[in-house]
Amino acid sequence: MQKLNRTLTASLLAIGLQVGANAYAAQPDQAIATAQTPSLITTPDGVELYYKDWGPKDGPAVTFSHGWPLSSDSWESQMNFLAAQGYRVIAHDRRGHGRSSQPWNGNDMDHYADDLATVINTLDLHDVTLVGFSTGGGEVARYIGRHGTERVAKAILVSAVPPLMLQTPDNPSGLPIEVFDGLREASLDNRSQLYLDIASGPFFGFNRPGMEPNQGLIQSFWAQGMQGGHKNTYDSIAAFSATDFREDLAAFDIPTLVIHGDDDQIVPLEISGQSSAALVKDAELIVYEGAPHGLADTHKDRLNQDLLNFLQH
Repeated sequence: MQKLNRTLTASLLAIGLQVGANAYAAQPDQAIATAQTPSLITTPDGVELYYKDWGPKDGPAVTFSHGWPLSSDSWESQMNFLAAQGYRVIAHDRRGHGRSSQPWNGNDMDHYADDLATVINTLDLHDVTLVGFSTGGGEVARYIGRHGTERVAKAILVSAVPPLMLQTPDNPSGLPIEVFDGLREASLDNRSQLYLDIASGPFFGFNRPGMEPNQGLIQSFWAQGMQGGHKNTYDSIAAFSATDFREDLAAFDIPTLVIHGDDDQIVPLEISGQSSAALVKDAELIVYEGAPHGLADTHKDRLNQDLLNFLQH
């Protein structure tokens, strides 16, 4: 069990990175959907994205990008709080996750970022604040790297995976490829059990001494993960394990807040939050003492207030 926990903890350091084997060139002029319903937007390549659009439509816009293998439901506490404060909050299920389509191809970070652009452009959002958790933090970074900040006012990275998770010659502190191979193997072997092990262990810090597992949080994580497509969530492991966001972070020219827990066993503070804050000019870093990776649930009240404070500043 200790070996499994170590493997899961290390593997899940990747829980947010995405690099796609099939990345494609940015096409900003094609980032507006061809079809839209109150809960679905269809991307230029035919993928239906489920989205939520809460709060007053004339309120300041905030988008939320979720982590792997979750869905927009993982942001419900923050969205509900900010909508009650007068903000228009929008979150979509990433392609292949939640209630969105499960395309066979295109499960890479470039497509993820362009899908976010499709949502923003189709809803005609301006002066939007982009919030990204874990994998979603990579999505936000790649969006800015590919599409710029013309429509963006601020960015917030929460427990996010940038700058780079994979160990490379110029990133020796990253994780070796064997870590991600182990995660792929576990996903193919029994992804249902993998999601239970992640949620009941390192994601929320329930494997720490004295911590009592919360079955509601565990079941919610598992349900969201199993709603995603098997091929899509599997491909995301390859996608998020090697994406280099350093150039994307260098393109940030807007106020940026980085929030990270110092007991994050999935995406350790030292190689992610601290490094990202150092690469983004004038970024503000807030460290939650003792907080795990899944702090949007375990520390939701503090996170909600910190988001509001930054939005109002």
